[in-house]
Amino acid sequence: MPKMKSRRGAKKRFRVTATGKIKHRRNYKSHILTKKSAKRKRKLRKYRYVDAVDAPRVHKMILE
Repeated sequence: MPKMKSRRGAKKRFRVTATGKIKHRRNYKSHILTKKSAKRKRKLRKYRYVDAVDAPRVHKMILE
């Protein structure tokens, strides 16, 4: 049987923490930043965790 392949895009975007949660960077922080408020940009800096409902799907994508 051939090797399982990971989805390279997902592998780069998600990280699994020591407790098993999956974290990722927030959207909307890459361009057109001039019209966004400082408060909004500051909140976008933080990482966020994948919901428990979506976690099994993401795990499958990154083959952890």
